[in-house]
Amino acid sequence: MKLQFKNQKFQADAAKSVVDVFAGQPNITNSIYSIDTGINHSKQTTFLAESIGQKNAPIQNGLKDEILKNLQKIQCKNQIEPSKKLEGYYNLTIEMETGVGKTYTYIKTMYELNKHYGWSKFIVVVPSIAIREGVYKTFQVTEDHFAEEYGKKIKFFIYNSKQLTNIEHFASDSSLNVMIINVQAFNAKDVRKISMQLDEFRSRRPIDVIAATNPILIIDEPQVVEGKTAKENLKLFKPLITLRYSATHRADSIYNMVYRLDALEAYNKHLVKKIAVKGIAESGTTATEGFVYLERINLSNSVPTATIQFDCKGKNEIYKVTRTVKEGFNIYEKSGELEEYKNNFVVKFIDGRGVGSIEFLNGLKVYAGDIIGKVNEEQLRRIQIRETIKSHIEREEQLFKQGIKVLSLFFIDEVAHYKQYDSAGQPVDGDFAKWFEEEYKTAIEEYQATSTNEDYLKYLQAIPVEKTHAGYFSIDNKGRMINSKVSAREKISDDISAYDLIMKNKELLLDQNPQRSPVRFIFSHSALREGWDNPNVFQICTLKHSSSDVRKRQEVGRGLRLCVNQQGERMDENILAGDVHKVNVLTVIASESYDKFARQLQTELAESIADRPIAITKDLFIDKIIKSINGKELKIDKDTAESIVYEMTINRYIDKKGMLTDKYYEDKDNRTLNFADEVKDYTESMIEIINKIYNPEILKPENARSDTVKVNIDKNKLAM
Repeated sequence: MKLQFKNQKFQADAAKSVVDVFAGQPNITNSIYSIDTGINHSKQTTFLAESIGQKNAPIQNGLKDEILKNLQKIQCKNQIEPSKKLEGYYNLTIEMETGVGKTYTYIKTMYELNKHYGWSKFIVVVPSIAIREGVYKTFQVTEDHFAEEYGKKIKFFIYNSKQLTNIEHFASDSSLNVMIINVQAFNAKDVRKISMQLDEFRSRRPIDVIAATNPILIIDEPQVVEGKTAKENLKLFKPLITLRYSATHRADSIYNMVYRLDALEAYNKHLVKKIAVKGIAESGTTATEGFVYLERINLSNSVPTATIQFDCKGKNEIYKVTRTVKEGFNIYEKSGELEEYKNNFVVKFIDGRGVGSIEFLNGLKVYAGDIIGKVNEEQLRRIQIRETIKSHIEREEQLFKQGIKVLSLFFIDEVAHYKQYDSAGQPVDGDFAKWFEEEYKTAIEEYQATSTNEDYLKYLQAIPVEKTHAGYFSIDNKGRMINSKVSAREKISDDISAYDLIMKNKELLLDQNPQRSPVRFIFSHSALREGWDNPNVFQICTLKHSSSDVRKRQEVGRGLRLCVNQQGERMDENILAGDVHKVNVLTVIASESYDKFARQLQTELAESIADRPIAITKDLFIDKIIKSINGKELKIDKDTAESIVYEMTINRYIDKKGMLTDKYYEDKDNRTLNFADEVKDYTESMIEIINKIYNPEILKPENARSDTVKVNIDKNKLAM
């Protein structure tokens, strides 16, 4: 498979916003200079040492005031508060939500800056090896796409202090050149080497050769990159311009914001997956209570039933059973008369409303996804694995005919839970692998007993259980899976072996052919979160207790990208005519309640967009620049803004407090919005401004269990 890319408006807008800041700068494509060729040691033959180099032309004298005016105009156009001065001097900030193609965007920006001003030397600084490998991969897979559009290719390489010839070529080559470097390269040893006169580099300092090119610095995730030491070391590059890209900028490191696409706007524009959560929570743990897990409520035209799991007494052991039950079901009798169920564990009532629940004669009430009674670590992890498998099968069946490969991702803390090695060094399955295979076989048997989807059944039958899951972990020098090494400061892995494996198999994992690519379930180390970047991850399950230091945005981030089909085409709005969020749903199987997970995720998202307005007022529109379908621009004045708010009130788009109503969202979906006469031809621009309003309900993840309710009403039986 070859991933397909296309020009998207928001990415082009982000690139144009950066380019237009420097309007007035001449296009100089041949800015040459004399390279310091160093000393030709008799024993050194590695470097030819070109004497003529190519550098970025400096920004013309006298443009500073003009650049500030350009910046302010672009900020008004992008609904960003204008900068009062050029803070940080030619430092620009671009905010882009995780999953929308940040790396693609800054590659496109490089091409555009080269096209308009002739600038050709760029350095990309990233916070970890994981992200570095992902960035390098994006340069590879987009190479032909950008070459078709711009008629040239970028020469890119990863900085390695042992391969200094790359720096020589970077300085001397007249083509577009990019050096990718991770911030870990700025540790004490490498900092000394990059700033030392080296015999193997003709007695030159590598940093001087790089800085002489007047490079443009692109910082990927500056809130992580710019520690105190790194921030000082980055100055050694003497950058012409610094561009900062992130979804979560720190407030104290935002310089001259020129473009913003945050979580709310990304969702409104259908650029990321919708999030759903399957919560699993313990609601009782006393020793006198029997273990009961309510998996789901089943609704049909007949009486509702519930699928539950409970303990059962065998000849030699206690084991778990799953049963679909009706009201009156007596767990005590069906469990082999286990003492823990003797206290009236008889199903009294099955409630199909909301997420659904069951109530026992003893007064205990259990909601779908909840566990009562004693539960150990194995039981909880098995439930998570089972729920992930069930969600996977449901989603896979829905998308099968569209040629979309479905992947599920498990994050674990210890490789030994998945893979171990015996005394002879031979691999043996750990508990998670064993439990997965057992639960998978059960789930497939249940599905085969009821399904009539023959094509999908054939697909399932063609994949052996032992081949449909795989571990993607770091590898030691004996070829054994090991825990990833984790940087104490970054708390993410810096082990390149794991990323090589993940990135090189990215396209293969997307192949739906079971002979070529049977793997659909991936187990990976928790530390590799930042390294995972596959668009077809539809389920994420963290097989450990969530802790306060784990951000929910970090947990869901690896699955937010829109999926692709077998032709490598992104399943976005243009392909599916508005059904983006019917196909692109990321289900998180959490080891906590839905309410707790959703509340924390919403809190984190709210923090990231805290400066958004929450109500429609005239100030939202005043001085905003809007564009008609014919390209005509209009700057909204006070009178027009008041007219807009008045008409929105009359049309019941906002209530007395200025809050957006359901009527607004209905007309927006139906494309029947009716604005004031002055802006009737500017509907799309008006929507973009109104999309800046923060509505917490829009970003609230769905409860993945709430779709079990199917109510069929017979109007003839309704009381008159």
